[in-house]
Amino acid sequence: MATSDGVGSRLLRYLESPKNLVGCAGGAAGLVLHLTDVTKGWWLVVVAGLYGAGALLAPGPKPPPPLPPGPPGVSAPPVAEPLGVAPPAPKPEPVPAPEPAPAPDPELVALAAYLDTVPLPPSAGVDGLLAALRAAGPGPVAERIVRHRLPVAVAGYLRARTWQPWAGPDDPDPAVQLGREVDRLAGELA
Repeated sequence: MATSDGVGSRLLRYLESPKNLVGCAGGAAGLVLHLTDVTKGWWLVVVAGLYGAGALLAPGPKPPPPLPPGPPGVSAPPVAEPLGVAPPAPKPEPVPAPEPAPAPDPELVALAAYLDTVPLPPSAGVDGLLAALRAAGPGPVAERIVRHRLPVAVAGYLRARTWQPWAGPDDPDPAVQLGREVDRLAGELA
């Protein structure tokens, strides 16, 4: 089994190279000279000489294309410079980009999406608490509020509002109770 850069691979690259193609054209011209009886008995030397001259005068392989620029902060691999050519001056290091903001808590995103569908009174301040939770980021207090305390407070508001027509005149307003609970949660978060 041949390796990727074995003899066969190198031979194939040479057979496809411009040097070989120009040399073959020179050799073909030598055969034409032989067939027209110009070279007489020296036809083999003429064909080989024209092939060699064509191969020597043909252009060499093209240089590889430049590498595309990589991501910022990653340097490209070193490239061998021809002898006698000074390498270009190094470019200054790029300024690192600021770190991206942490990804939002998926449970907070889901809770906010659910609360958008619930008819909550604006006076309760739930939107302000959600904004404070987003600004605070992850943590044990925020986690407890998002996973338990705020959903329980909203569920209590919805139950109390459902039963409000049968409540007595002394029962507290569910919106006021929700507002107090939201204020208490905001105080714990701060």
